[in-house]
Amino acid sequence: MTIKHKLTTKEFLVPFILITFLFFLWGLAHGMVDTLDKHFQQILNLKKSESSLIQFALYGAYFGMALPAGLFMRRYGYKKGIILGLGLFGTGALLIAGTTSFESFWIFLTCLFILGCGLATLETAANPYTTKLGPKDSAARRINFSQSFNGLAWVIGPLIALYIYGNQSMVKGEKLASMILPMAIIGLVVLIVALVFIRIRLPEISEEEAGHAVVELDKEESDFLEKPLIKKPHFVMGVAAQFCYVAAQTGIFSYLINFVTDETQYPRFDVKNGPYFLSIGFALFMVGRMSGSYLMGYYKPSRILALYSALCVLLLPIVSLNFGWISLISLYAIFFFMSIMFPTIFALGIRDLGPQTKKAASFIVMAIVGGALFPPLMGFISDHYTMSIGFFTPIPLFLFILYYALKGHQVK
Repeated sequence: MTIKHKLTTKEFLVPFILITFLFFLWGLAHGMVDTLDKHFQQILNLKKSESSLIQFALYGAYFGMALPAGLFMRRYGYKKGIILGLGLFGTGALLIAGTTSFESFWIFLTCLFILGCGLATLETAANPYTTKLGPKDSAARRINFSQSFNGLAWVIGPLIALYIYGNQSMVKGEKLASMILPMAIIGLVVLIVALVFIRIRLPEISEEEAGHAVVELDKEESDFLEKPLIKKPHFVMGVAAQFCYVAAQTGIFSYLINFVTDETQYPRFDVKNGPYFLSIGFALFMVGRMSGSYLMGYYKPSRILALYSALCVLLLPIVSLNFGWISLISLYAIFFFMSIMFPTIFALGIRDLGPQTKKAASFIVMAIVGGALFPPLMGFISDHYTMSIGFFTPIPLFLFILYYALKGHQVK
């Protein structure tokens, strides 16, 4: 491959490895949290629409924290933003571990919100930072590669959650006891990583595009850079596309266990094995990101995004119409095809924004609030009809992503 298509360069290799590890850490948290809906439905007798407040608290934190995190980094830089995110992440995990004896869903949601603020800060820092750690032309490929380790962690997260599911005690004071150990370990590890980042040196990359010589801009290019973000259609559409993607992803992730354990569903499996099925989905998700990162060395990321979103639109009705094993296989295929969407939309949305990159990244991370708003709707429909019918609802979201991939991403 030519230099412009290399994943990264020698000068940025170590920072790229360290930042990629952060993707693994927050993927671990997401992988665990996405299994908890069914567990809380059983242990605390919640409806699907009520348990979806787990996603509302986590992804609502992204909406509330992304812009402050972006402003913080504009003043103090990427490194301090990463340290702040790790501190909030670790504190939130330890608070969850320390408050389980209260057996309060609302206390859990409050602690989860703090943890989510940490994840939002990390994503606001790491996603745009990764796109700068190498040649401009391989930015989308680079962020997909880093997000592959996020996918790997999502495979491991549900397997850790098997330990949580192992506790089916209804004795007062013991219902949530199995959450203490995994959350305490995650919290301590994250805080140790924060100390490592305090000690190491990270290059503070300027808002100008990395890896390129300074060139004279013509009047049209200068006018484009000076425009406010709201007047840059590819960015505005990118925010909307990211909202749609995270909304669809979170609904599908959150309700897979409900789908495979639903009484109206065939095949139907035991609830205690639910995390295994989610882990399988996340394994396909990881493979999709790794293979997608490879393909982007040869094909335009926007074309791959268009193809994958179109396939999701075609597969969701098959999932919803209850064709047995065919529906289940189709649902797993959607995990694979969703894999490249978040990092690809992110890279396309902040493309060619120069000094506005950090601010733009904040707004795109805020769009993750779609994951807070959509699962309650999907849960409401599933409560009143069937779980399979609920899988019709993400179709319009993928149609918008298809439009963005075909036309909306173009820089004008």
